[in-house]
Parts: sequence; structure tokens; C-alpha cells
Amino acid sequence: MNETALENSARRPILLGISLKLYLDIDDSVAWAREIAAIADAHPSVSSGAVRLFVLPSLPAIPRVIDAIGEVPVVVGGQDLFWADRGAYTGAVSGADLRLLGCRYVEVGHAERRQVFGENAATTRLKLAAAVRNALTPVLCVGEADEQMADSAAELCVAQLEDALAAVDDESIEELIVAYEPEWAIGRAAPADAGHIASVTRRLREHLDGRTNIASSSVIYGGSAKPGVISALQDAVDGLFLGRFAHDPESFALILDEAAAIIR
Repeated sequence: MNETALENSARRPILLGISLKLYLDIDDSVAWAREIAAIADAHPSVSSGAVRLFVLPSLPAIPRVIDAIGEVPVVVGGQDLFWADRGAYTGAVSGADLRLLGCRYVEVGHAERRQVFGENAATTRLKLAAAVRNALTPVLCVGEADEQMADSAAELCVAQLEDALAAVDDESIEELIVAYEPEWAIGRAAPADAGHIASVTRRLREHLDGRTNIASSSVIYGGSAKPGVISALQDAVDGLFLGRFAHDPESFALILDEAAAIIR
């Protein structure tokens, strides 16, 4: 990467995303969102745009979470969408409807969608295309299933990224977020080794910088991400994709403080 690209990379805002998965019911999701909004509203790094925040509640909680956040700059998204916008698809969630609800982001390709719901690479391609079609920023999850050397993990993740983008190769994409989540690290007490993460995320960053049809992109790390991780990774990532460790607002506040310290 040349000096100009490095400078541009250094100026990227830090992106912190949080998925609530199905841990909280609707009332608890709203209470959590109010606390997160209050923390964000009082934090100069958020008001300045130096740190960007997004949250992914469960589908039924989305409208009330949006109301709870109000005018605070915390963007709400969906944890999943279907590949078609309309049709005879019982129980499916339309990207068009997510957009109408006020969502701006949507998660695609998480390991749990493959492990629990039987989704595959073809499903991910279709869902990513549906996100782009409906002006939703995809949060595309990539990651190796088994622990392996960083170089081979990086090549696998780049291949997953390219496979997911195959259906939108000829389209202009306003924003893409790639979440590196090694499957073997999800749910563990500790994340993957910082050196391993950095090798993979830098390779993804380099690859994305070479794609001319993507106007803006970020590479964030998930997989047992918690306080201390962003400080260890520094500029090797553009941010974090947080799960259970951010369901405690106090823990989230610590991570936000860490992110702000990096950009000072």
C-alpha cells in the first residue's frame, strides 16, 4: 500500500457495531438502546463522527429501538434479510421492508446462519445482492471454520469476500463492511491472537482498496471481541463487531473510550 493509501486508511473513522442476536427481549432491547444512546450522546468522539456506531437488534425490536435512540447518531440495522423483496416466502424478511422501518445496515453471512439455518455461499451471494438493491449497507461476515495459519486464513477470507460479491460485480456499492470473524473464536472467552487478526484484516483491507466499484469500505473484527481488543489491534482494523461483551453498557463504554483514545 502506498503512502497516500496509508494516510487515507488512518483517517477512517472507527466503526463499532453491536449485534444483540436473540439474547434480549423487546423491552430489554429498548432499555439497552436507551443506555447506549445516552453513552454515545455524551461522547465527543461520536458527535464528531470520529467513531461511528451501529446496532443490530432482533427484528421485532427494531422500531422501538429506533425510537429509543432518537436523534443520537447510532445507526440501526437488521440481523438478516431474505434474497427476494416480495413473494410466497413464509416468514421471510424483505430488505425493502427493513429499509422502510429505518434500517440502514444488514448483516449477511454470519457463521450461525450457516451452522444453525443451513445457509451456504450461494445464499450469502443472493442476500448481499438484496442488501445492495435496497440501499442497505451489508455487514458481510467472513472467517475460517478451523484454526489455521494466518496466511491461509487470509486467502480463504478473500475468496469468501469475492464469492459473496460475485452477484454485484457490475454494480456500484456505496458502502461495504467486512467483519472478519474466525468461526473457531466465536463464543470463546478470548478472541483470536492479535497478530493473526492483523494479518487477515490487513490482507482484506488491501484487497478492498483495489476494488473500484466500492465507494467506501471498512474491515472490522468480531469473534469474542471485548475491552482491550481495539487497543491491541490499533490501525490493523477499522473497528469491531461486538456481541455479548457489549450487551453490558458499561463494557461498551470502556470499548468506546478505547476507540476514542486511538484516534486522538
